[in-house]
Amino acid sequence: MPSLALVTFLVRDYDESVAFFTGPLGFDLVEDTDRGDGTRWVVVRPRGGDAALLLARASDDGQRARVGGQTGGRVAFFLHTDDFARDHARMTAGGVRFLEEPRHEPYGSVAVFEDLYGNRWDLLQPATATP
Repeated sequence: MPSLALVTFLVRDYDESVAFFTGPLGFDLVEDTDRGDGTRWVVVRPRGGDAALLLARASDDGQRARVGGQTGGRVAFFLHTDDFARDHARMTAGGVRFLEEPRHEPYGSVAVFEDLYGNRWDLLQPATATP
């Protein structure tokens, strides 16, 4: 069966994006290859995850206009955690801007945050099923 491997994520700058994802978000840098034409193949992935982001530097005015607004202001990405309090505290200390206080919903603990470009994400610890 097919599986989702990469999602293109528009960025202004490779280095600032790598620093954000590998710093406060704690992602791994999987690959950073110079393509020889002024572009790079940059892949970051949440630790222990399967799907990854391909950080693609915007190359024209149309793409630059969409950096930070790839989904029209909706939550676009869902970052799962096995310890909400730990990761919320680490991310907050790292300068991540949360747009709300943590909520505890039937489906889990969640808070919306923005990445360095203004895209919205959920930090989510799914509720565990009880026997």
